[in-house]
Amino acid sequence: MLLRTHLAIGIGVALYFLPFVSNEWSFVPIVIFASLLPDAGSGFSLMGKRKIFKSAQLLTGGRGLLHTYTFCVGASLLLAFIFPVSALPFFVGYSFHLLADSFTKEGIRPFWPIKGISSGIVGTGGTTDKALFITFVIIDIILLITTFARLF
Repeated sequence: MLLRTHLAIGIGVALYFLPFVSNEWSFVPIVIFASLLPDAGSGFSLMGKRKIFKSAQLLTGGRGLLHTYTFCVGASLLLAFIFPVSALPFFVGYSFHLLADSFTKEGIRPFWPIKGISSGIVGTGGTTDKALFITFVIIDIILLITTFARLF
């Protein structure tokens, strides 16, 4: 999926879970960042083109370790010990990225080092990807309106 689709999904997920968390100000940006992070391992993604992520590409490859629940759970557990308030939003954002990518033709290897692949029919940048992006933008707008309505 394209970065914009993952961004729209990340915003929607963050806004959906927002009423259930106590640390709203850190929750949303961490969910959004984590929903984009798995693509840092790909040299073709916007995040992967940044110099800071070049080492991740050497270690993991395009759809390598960063596109697994093994990494998601491990990183979330590490964050739970180092910076506990960030563990849940990191897990939420990262896991929804992986869930979305599991429906793409490229798929993901959910539980590395096990070789099984979870894949679907969504082509990156294709019609379904565009439809998902538009759908999530509409959902994001609705969630933004309801979130702000709750404040007043």
